[in-house]
Amino acid sequence: MGHSGGGPHALACAALRPDRVVAVVVGAGLAPYGADGLDWFAGMVPAGVASLRAAAAGRAAKEAHEASGAVYDPEFTPADLAALHGEWSWFDSVVGPATQAGPGGLIDDDLAYVHAWGFDPADVTSPVLLVHGERDGIAPVAHAEWLARRCPSAELRRYPDDGHISVLRHAGAALEWLRRRADEASAGSRQG
Repeated sequence: MGHSGGGPHALACAALRPDRVVAVVVGAGLAPYGADGLDWFAGMVPAGVASLRAAAAGRAAKEAHEASGAVYDPEFTPADLAALHGEWSWFDSVVGPATQAGPGGLIDDDLAYVHAWGFDPADVTSPVLLVHGERDGIAPVAHAEWLARRCPSAELRRYPDDGHISVLRHAGAALEWLRRRADEASAGSRQG
């Protein structure tokens, strides 16, 4: 299971190691940069567009963007803010220390988002559950729609009132879905 930037990594595991991955959950993930038939930046918050366009221009441009003092405003929805002040309030205790040493991790992440994945999502043969908030301006829902069309066994669950963080309230149900797929695979291997 991967959320946001972790989504492509979860899909990569499934595409490149189908013998080890029985199912995948992607929450609020991005589609590959330059995906055919997808306006990749459409619906993305302006700060995200600026940050990722800088990354697309290369490491030096992304580093210059971060050094410029540009403020990244994720424009979280009211539901996202409620989640960050409620059940996901621990999130900042993880992100804060991760960024104390500078923007290196952020730069590497953004560069990864705009470079080739090294696999085609169509190669993911295991079941895929895409969980996405329709109010997500960080990874717009069109990315999940594109992935749902591309991954042969994908199911898309759209949540009209959720954004990038508040969609995580559905993580428990997504993990249950994942557990059922693992149980089914285990039962199938015992019968085979």
